[in-house]
Amino acid sequence: MNYYDRSLDALMHAYGRYNVTFDHGDGIHLYDVNQKEYIDFFSGIGVNSFGYNYPAYVEAMEKQLHRLMHISNYFNTVETIEAAECVKKATKLDKVFFTNSGTEAIEGAIKLARKYAYNKDKNSKGEIIAMNHSFHGRSMGALSVTGTKHYREPFEPLIGGVSFANYNDLESVKKLATKDTCAVILETLQGEGGIYPATDEFIHGLRKFCDENDILLIFDEIQCGMGRTGKMFTYQHYGVKPDIMTSAKALGCGVPVGAFAATKEVADAMCPGDHGTTYGGNPLATAAVCKVFEIFEKDGILNHVNEIAPYLKDKLNVLKDKFPDKIKDVRGKGLMMGMELYGPAGDVVSELLKKGVILISAGTNIIRFVPPLVVEKEHIDVMCEKLEEVFSTNE
Repeated sequence: MNYYDRSLDALMHAYGRYNVTFDHGDGIHLYDVNQKEYIDFFSGIGVNSFGYNYPAYVEAMEKQLHRLMHISNYFNTVETIEAAECVKKATKLDKVFFTNSGTEAIEGAIKLARKYAYNKDKNSKGEIIAMNHSFHGRSMGALSVTGTKHYREPFEPLIGGVSFANYNDLESVKKLATKDTCAVILETLQGEGGIYPATDEFIHGLRKFCDENDILLIFDEIQCGMGRTGKMFTYQHYGVKPDIMTSAKALGCGVPVGAFAATKEVADAMCPGDHGTTYGGNPLATAAVCKVFEIFEKDGILNHVNEIAPYLKDKLNVLKDKFPDKIKDVRGKGLMMGMELYGPAGDVVSELLKKGVILISAGTNIIRFVPPLVVEKEHIDVMCEKLEEVFSTNE
């Protein structure tokens, strides 16, 4: 059997995998087992911010493998402490809990918000307001705050006390709030829901409303954070700070790690035994976190994002002007862009894959562009040329 057939035989069919098996990567390129080259514009769904085989990152991981990989959270390690300090400095929040993924970070954020509410009032119902068309993960708790019916429906009943407001609609949030509302959770830039940035008015209005009603504000920065939009975290574009924030994906740039961080007042609600993880915060993962922040600073990653992002946006808008019957909209922030089509995005993505360009969709009709943050103009040119070929062929 070939690799694809072997995967169907051995792996649960939980993913709609393409018939491509990758062997290795270098820079912004991936190579399959037949050594065909692909230019990567999805970076493992926003994970591989430095692309592949980034020397400083690889060297740090090799070094850590020889030192310590796991010890459990009964003890401290230097790497875990230093990684938490990196997250504190970047977020301006006070306390950090490391997880193994973004979904786990969402679970922890929900538990922390409810524990905080419980400590204030043991009769609190711990209600949460989430957003329609949001995506926060596929575990039972994360699904409960994911506002997309087809993800939720097969697994109901989920955890209760969750209602859904409309994104960028403050009044819809206010209408759902009750005395039992303990938190509002949202992506500061909706990803899976269609690449929709939050408006200034919405974010500032939420912060004010939550402050006035003693409601915690949770920002999910799992996909849009870690430099993707030109600041370390997307909420920093708005000049506000959350009570709880979640991070993952590019936090480890390939090594599985997530985190949720909170203000001291909120974090102090968590006591020993309230939450835990065997692998979360292990020294291998947190060494990766430390090196990621170091590379961001030493290699000027944020400056590069802010220099290159307008070029990507301009090139996508050129295509929009050239194919007005195919492209409805181009939107996003930084290096997290979406191209809304009048037809299905999946067909375009599949054709691009044949041409050696890796992109993914966000919903049924939106192409998502989340390349490694080290992408250069020549890479964008190649991708746009191939995209133009596909649109031209399908006319």
